[in-house]
Amino acid sequence: MEPEFRPYGLPHLTVIFLTIVLPFVLAAIVWRTKSRLLVKMIIGVLSAVLILNYVAYLVFIRSHGIMDWRHMLPMQMCDWGMVVVIVAMWTGNQRWFEVAYFWGIGGTLQAVLTPDLRFGFPDWRFISFFTSHCGIIIGVVFLMLTRRYRPYPMSIVRVWLWSEFYFVITLLIDKLTDVNYGFLLHKPEAFSILSFLSDSWPFYLLQLHGVALLFFLGLYAPFAVVDLVRRNGATIQ
Repeated sequence: MEPEFRPYGLPHLTVIFLTIVLPFVLAAIVWRTKSRLLVKMIIGVLSAVLILNYVAYLVFIRSHGIMDWRHMLPMQMCDWGMVVVIVAMWTGNQRWFEVAYFWGIGGTLQAVLTPDLRFGFPDWRFISFFTSHCGIIIGVVFLMLTRRYRPYPMSIVRVWLWSEFYFVITLLIDKLTDVNYGFLLHKPEAFSILSFLSDSWPFYLLQLHGVALLFFLGLYAPFAVVDLVRRNGATIQ
């Protein structure tokens, strides 16, 4: 019998807790040691875990005959987010970080909180799912804490254009393979914010864009508030 995933059961809550705590623990170690070598080692380990987990998952599902090649394409948002966060960590490029932030936190965080997952711990698919999604979030937050990266107003525009590129490519692949990558063909089976969207496919896609924009604005809002408070403080002085 395969263990069934239970939302917000002990394994799920443990994963959420570790996702919150780990980047702060890693950043605290870096702050204390002030070691650039340690930063590279942490980035190397995070990157290796994400890549090896992805490869191991493909090998696992292929060896068990669970899915054919159409279900093994790297077309989920988290697949693209994994690549982006790895590139951002190694290059230290602000533009790559912007995409990693909005995709990694906006898309992947929702997957962690409301996963479209049937298998519970200790099934390998449970471990692989959360390793990939939580690893992306940990990488993004680690960059924010150690390199002081943050998004800016134009970041929303740039990431929106990258997201439209993902949307067009993924929708084409979905139509050719009849696989629901990015949930562009229909809603996920598990309950999530997308469950409230329309059952009409064209309207669903339009609403999906609206949800993405709201996520982007919400993710930028804390930085906008901080900037506003600083400007008002400078004006008063």
